[in-house]
Amino acid sequence: MSADDVTKGVACTMKPPVFLHFGGGDGKKQGCCSGVCVIDVALPPGKTVNIETITFKNFYTALVSVRLQRRSPGQEGAAAKWCTALRDRPLMTNPHTEAGAQDYYSIDRKQMQVEPDGVSSVRLILKQPSSAWLTFSVQDVRIFPRMQPEPDKELSDWLLALNLVERQLPPTQDPLDVASVSCRLQQMWALSQVMQSSQRHATSVGRFDVDGCYDINLLSLT
Repeated sequence: MSADDVTKGVACTMKPPVFLHFGGGDGKKQGCCSGVCVIDVALPPGKTVNIETITFKNFYTALVSVRLQRRSPGQEGAAAKWCTALRDRPLMTNPHTEAGAQDYYSIDRKQMQVEPDGVSSVRLILKQPSSAWLTFSVQDVRIFPRMQPEPDKELSDWLLALNLVERQLPPTQDPLDVASVSCRLQQMWALSQVMQSSQRHATSVGRFDVDGCYDINLLSLT
């Protein structure tokens, strides 16, 4: 994947739209338009892509569905299969009006029902139920690949930042003595246990005062 693929999109071929018709089965008539159009977007032969975003300009299409030809994760050697990634996303507020009819749209991988990885071909299924428009389609279809993180570069940047922090420390500052801190914590814990034990013992004996005075017989020297 080159930098141009990320900024300009993957080089792909948009095939002519195919309009589905019904009726006219005798071969003499084409029949009536069903309001459904199919456009295949083919990637270069032998190339697959992990899709991040699909962008296009609408041309009087009311709904769009996206199907992907891909290999499932862990099945790279198997044949690619078609699956539905997005179903009937609205592009026009009302099919009979022009709102959204010529706007630009984008479909992100987060909006898709499957992971768009290992994709070799994209199929757009367009729908326009209104008879107000003679034709409908999408234009300027672009496929942008997913950016893969660079672990080595991220690790080197983190180590470089850590080195800069260490250089900014005062030169007289001693490193943390883990053994000394652990010994002091153990001493504090032992002292707290002794204090808790003495408090429990004092509570169990109780007070010796009677009406604000102490009984001399109950007192003892220690």
